[in-house]
Amino acid sequence: MSKRIKLELEFPLNSSPTILFNYLVSPSDLSQWFAENVRIQGRTHYTFVYEDGAEQEAELIKQVNNRVVRYKWKDSAEAEYLEMEIMEDELTGDVALKVTEFVDESEKAEISGLWQTEVDSLKQAIRA
Repeated sequence: MSKRIKLELEFPLNSSPTILFNYLVSPSDLSQWFAENVRIQGRTHYTFVYEDGAEQEAELIKQVNNRVVRYKWKDSAEAEYLEMEIMEDELTGDVALKVTEFVDESEKAEISGLWQTEVDSLKQAIRA
């Protein structure tokens, strides 16, 4: 079994933090780029349905408006999570999305490429 590692990726985005944040937490906005369909039950229980029909459940365990969201996958190890943080340079106003996820070391390149594709979809959704 491959060792699990913390993968951190950063993607520059041309968006305001307020608009971008909605794409990280709103089921309808997440459905435009992250998963085929996203359902929410209560305020924190999310179900992500992917293109192949696979479902993944997560609990929203951290939310700081216009700044960060952290999801805990139902089937992941205790200390593992998916975090999406909006970073804004105070001098230039540049905005970036920092993604932190735990992956098998052998899948690092594949997951990095998948995130690039997902963020490209996010950029298109924001421009629409």
